[in-house]
Amino acid sequence: MSSTATARELVSQLVASGVRDVVVCPGSRSAPLAYALADAASAGWLRTHVRVDERTASFFALGLAKATALTDAPRPVAVVTTSGTAVANLHPAVLEASHAGIPLVVVSADRPHAWRGTGANQTTIQTGIFGQSARACVEVPAGADPTALRGQMARLAAGALGTLTGDPGPVHLNVGFADPLVPDAPWSLSASPAPLAVQNATAPDPTPLPAGRRTLALAGDAAGADAHALATAAGWPLLAEPSSGARLPGALAHYVALLADGLAATAERVVVFGHPTLSRPVSRLLARSDVEIVVVTPTARWTDVAGTAAQITRAIAPAAPAASDLAWLHTWQDADAAVAARFEPSPIQAAARAVWATDGWLVLGSSNTIRAFDAAAPGAERATRVVANRGLAGIDGLISTAHGLAAGLGVPVRVVLGDLAYLHDVGGLARGVEEPEVDLQVVVLNDAGGGIFATLEHGAADPALFARYFTTPQRLDVVAAARALGATADRVDVSSLAERLRAPIVGRSVLDVRMA
Repeated sequence: MSSTATARELVSQLVASGVRDVVVCPGSRSAPLAYALADAASAGWLRTHVRVDERTASFFALGLAKATALTDAPRPVAVVTTSGTAVANLHPAVLEASHAGIPLVVVSADRPHAWRGTGANQTTIQTGIFGQSARACVEVPAGADPTALRGQMARLAAGALGTLTGDPGPVHLNVGFADPLVPDAPWSLSASPAPLAVQNATAPDPTPLPAGRRTLALAGDAAGADAHALATAAGWPLLAEPSSGARLPGALAHYVALLADGLAATAERVVVFGHPTLSRPVSRLLARSDVEIVVVTPTARWTDVAGTAAQITRAIAPAAPAASDLAWLHTWQDADAAVAARFEPSPIQAAARAVWATDGWLVLGSSNTIRAFDAAAPGAERATRVVANRGLAGIDGLISTAHGLAAGLGVPVRVVLGDLAYLHDVGGLARGVEEPEVDLQVVVLNDAGGGIFATLEHGAADPALFARYFTTPQRLDVVAAARALGATADRVDVSSLAERLRAPIVGRSVLDVRMA
């Protein structure tokens, strides 16, 4: 079969599998897909987004996929590349998607099988390149019957969404294309293809949890507002990370300090939601063998680093709180209020509070940035509009993720990160001349390097060694770099940040916030 026929059938089955957004990276071997996707976009079957850099494109796709889960039922998002090193550049985003459970479909174009091992240009072994990070990997050789793609795409979509496994994440389709790579006739599209439905398994009944045990609710990344609702109904103190979606009114703002002070010494049970990753006091709590650890997870993956979990369940049904539960809750609330009364935020924490007080969608960077929010942000309704890349918690790809989120949601998005994270992904600000503008603001908490290392044991190292090998300050003009990529940019100090944040987010903009 021709490469054109294969590409058109593949695009049809992407649409049938629920894909509505495809990020396209330019290339010659992937040209059949570019032509087919352009026709499908013109027919209204899907939206295309073109990005020149594959790493940026994959994180942009990650942001788009996050947007679908936040506004509707999750849909897989596809990213298309040509052959060779282009595919390898997707690996960081694929790893993040794997550990965060984000449905990403990688479609890589390949050379004919016969060219492998011959020294042919841009030819390598692409199948299996993502290893165990891909939930499924399918190869379609050049010239294969394209009708087989219907079943394969259905399997890949089900794998990406975790429909049958409860384990969503990235999948990989590697497709060979032989010459000619250009269609010889227009593609006549009509109604979009019908989906091939895959029925998921029935969820089990919730696990009952009796009252009367000193219980803490711990909400990690992406736990959701249900964690707050369950903790509130049960009368449990809620320790909610800022990207949990559960740091709502009533959540304890200074729980890390309370844990460090030993307030949890008499705890009997911890109910874990989401993916907690931020603090060592939390890690020590979850490693205790004298506490019943109950992990609530909607997927086949869960957090139990120390192996201490007593039970893993899809859902819980807590009992109404007893008098002892409410007394335990009040103890934590009073202690939290006492810490709040004497709390003096550092400059980065003051900046975090100013951002937290704004409305709208917020993407939190990793490292020191999200920990500043964890230490200083009070419970607030805005918590349901906060996301982060906490699957592997890297500092790369954050601007691209936020860019994709803004494109997917169609509303303004603000991302807050450090200066090194900005340097890692400043290319994520780029926008092709033919690509639509988004409303995206990047707030750079500029502490001239990796400030988080000062809070770790490495901070005791020789100052010269510490600066060169850990904090690694850079000669970076944040504002100039942003303007070079077509964004507006300005410098601002912490004291005036709150006022600057009141202005509406229009187009791409950058605020360079100096911490000193």
